[in-house]
Amino acid sequence: MMRAGRTRMALTALLVAGSLSMAGCGMNDEPEPAGKGAADEKPAPEKSSGKDEGKDGSKDQDESGKDGEGKGGDEGIAPGEKAPDGGAPPQLRFASTTLDGKTFKGESLADKPSVLWFWAPWCGTCQGQAAQTAKLAAKYKGKVNFVGVAGLDKTAPIRGFVKEQKVGNFPHLNDQKGAVWKKFGVSQQSSYVMLDKDGKTVSKGVATTPDQLNKQVAGLAG
Repeated sequence: MMRAGRTRMALTALLVAGSLSMAGCGMNDEPEPAGKGAADEKPAPEKSSGKDEGKDGSKDQDESGKDGEGKGGDEGIAPGEKAPDGGAPPQLRFASTTLDGKTFKGESLADKPSVLWFWAPWCGTCQGQAAQTAKLAAKYKGKVNFVGVAGLDKTAPIRGFVKEQKVGNFPHLNDQKGAVWKKFGVSQQSSYVMLDKDGKTVSKGVATTPDQLNKQVAGLAG
């Protein structure tokens, strides 16, 4: 009985010693600092959004481009200069060709009053008015522009008229297609269109009498 009691006491002592040993192992382990694992892990680099940067860059570039275009004005025109025909009156914005093949621009008539004589080589009235028209052109040279606008026929007869009627002391336009006639609303020959120095029509008539023609041209000359 005594031996059995000693044996139980020995087993109990062993069990208690083992429990204490296990508890001691757990207590000796130092606790891992909070957040240590998270600190050791490096955060993944943020991916740059090339799309957003591209939008911002392109937007700035586009806006600067627009500003440049807006400030630049018309291409080929320096700041402060007028565009071609910018100062010419609307009535004088036309171009044609003279009988000798040169380009004629209506804007060349600006700043002086002008007489446009619309005629055809086969027109009897035109033939009757030719001498007086040439005389007036010579009288008011430098003060009033005179321009013949020939049409309703071909080049050869038109040139023949100028030579035969001796009206070569002022330019004549070879307007076979009637572009200038149409611009000034002329549908019959012989017609005179009188323009002031600003290119505005002050008189237009068919088969003007010699006396009327003299007075009208004198009025233009001032």
